[in-house]
Amino acid sequence: MNGIETKISIHNKDIISKYTSGLFKNAILDYYGIESSAKIKDLINVEFQVIEVSESRADFIFLMDDDTYKHFEFQTSYSKRDLTRFSRYDSLLYDRDGRKIDTIIIYSSDVRKIDESLDIGTLKYAPTNIMMYEFDGNSIYKDLETKLSEKQELSDIDMLNLIFLPLMRNSIPKADLALKSIELAKSIEDRSKRETCIVSAIVFTSKYLSENEINRIWEVAKMTDVIGRLIQQEVEKEVNKEVYDKMIATARRLLKRGIAINAISEDTGLDVEVIEGLQEELEQDK
Repeated sequence: MNGIETKISIHNKDIISKYTSGLFKNAILDYYGIESSAKIKDLINVEFQVIEVSESRADFIFLMDDDTYKHFEFQTSYSKRDLTRFSRYDSLLYDRDGRKIDTIIIYSSDVRKIDESLDIGTLKYAPTNIMMYEFDGNSIYKDLETKLSEKQELSDIDMLNLIFLPLMRNSIPKADLALKSIELAKSIEDRSKRETCIVSAIVFTSKYLSENEINRIWEVAKMTDVIGRLIQQEVEKEVNKEVYDKMIATARRLLKRGIAINAISEDTGLDVEVIEGLQEELEQDK
């Protein structure tokens, strides 16, 4: 992990789920022109324990209301190995859940040429490919800038344009455009929309910027209220975890000394069931 993910030790999908699940449900398919009779029902978090750690997470997988999956991947480069990897995700997910899966790969403006599908004989893998090079980032940026300067309300499509702006074809370098996107987002009057755009824009930078570039964005982002709250939440989690770990260590010591479980519960504040579990662990270790 690097950049903002190091300084805020929180998983991307947790942030996306909290801040953008409604936006993604309402607009992501229309935004990319993906025809679907089914609507997005939920964003799910899937980890694959049986493959390499570095490849253990798909980007985003949505459960549809027809009980199928839509699998989204965001790529800043192209390699046939990526298609192999994505097909492996889908195979594992189908083996686990038995649901049909449609995969959509979104390539940033850096990518101009790809193989549309993977054909290894019996297995043919044909995802939907979206080329962000076809999106005119210069024009979209000016349109967003005008709307915000005139205090117009942003639509869901406008918000997605703001979030994905650095992936589009643009005359401005990605890192500079990411900073400009966050600065634009900070001027959104509606608090919910402002937080959604700021957090989502920051989360996505970790996929297409270097560590130094992410740290630049972090310096700007950490001054915003929403990022400040995320930091505070993580600090509180760490503090709570430290306190809890100390309680567990105390309970273990008292158990080894033969103190009654109820007495340990009163002394540490831990539930009796937790202490009973610790006692079972100690007995197994003997």
